[in-house]
Amino acid sequence: MLPLLGLDESDISALLGPAAPRYRARQIYEAIYKHRNLHLASATALPKHLRQSLARTHTPGWPSIASRYQSADGARRYLLSLGDAKTVEAVFMPEEARDTLCISSQVGCPVDCRFCLTALMGLERNLTAGEIVGQVMTLAQDNGLWAGRTRINIVMMGQGEPFLNLPNVLKAARLLCDPNGLNISPRRITVSTSGITPRLAEFAAAHPRPKLAISLNASTEDQRRELMPITGKYHLKDLIHACRAYPLRPWERLTFEYVLLKDVNDSDADARRVAGLLAQLRAKVNLIALNPGPGIPYNCPDPARVAAFQAIVRRSLPCFIRRPRGLDIFAACGQLKRMESAPAPLVDLNP
Repeated sequence: MLPLLGLDESDISALLGPAAPRYRARQIYEAIYKHRNLHLASATALPKHLRQSLARTHTPGWPSIASRYQSADGARRYLLSLGDAKTVEAVFMPEEARDTLCISSQVGCPVDCRFCLTALMGLERNLTAGEIVGQVMTLAQDNGLWAGRTRINIVMMGQGEPFLNLPNVLKAARLLCDPNGLNISPRRITVSTSGITPRLAEFAAAHPRPKLAISLNASTEDQRRELMPITGKYHLKDLIHACRAYPLRPWERLTFEYVLLKDVNDSDADARRVAGLLAQLRAKVNLIALNPGPGIPYNCPDPARVAAFQAIVRRSLPCFIRRPRGLDIFAACGQLKRMESAPAPLVDLNP
């Protein structure tokens, strides 16, 4: 049986066939996304025979919650089961002014960043647009969030490299942003890439287009190639050139993420080189002190070193230190690796 989640209105119209009234596809679409019906049986605006017919051929397509893990800081890490029994992780991070959902674009990741636990999984497969949207819908429902009642931010910074699954990522963005569906502003969605340079132009042309974040993590070509082997194919100089050509909207800045590794890429000289690399861009930098994990051969820098790095970059462009969330449950940036058994205390909320 095929999932309904992930179908847009034209997909549903094709499914129903030319004999169906034109408005039926819109009704089904709104039942799935706007009214968030887990089962079409509850979509009573639809004729009973149509609901029964769809139920014989299609499943709702929502992921199921295999486990939830509760952090002392309020974050929750979710292990979600997909239709083929694969699993993927997503994180809910409550904040005073907004709530943030960190979601995945692939099961695992092929990029092999040396400081990332997800890289140790390798790539299992791409997620469909429905599986990407399903993470948002499942976490939002489980935590009582909906656009319009509370501010929801979505960051595609979980498992996977979004630019290596770009068609599904962009279709998911269209479904998330559609005013007739989930109605989340593209300003509240950020897609993070390790720098798949040829895909930047395709992403730039998308409508609606989420905000863009780029994982920099190094101040030289050689350093970046060591930390992020994908740079052997997509060079730093080409990435910066593509960023200069990127069509920013009037309100927008490019975000560069920089994971600080003790005595590797955290020196004053590194900070000055980062500022120089980004000098001609309308950009900001988010600094992330390494979030540790088993099998990662690097250490976290001292807070004073992080602050010194920030002070140097700040002379040239906005620079912020990102506070980690969910460290005690392996929910922080770079830690999503199905940590079912972890040294940190976990609270499984599924009895």
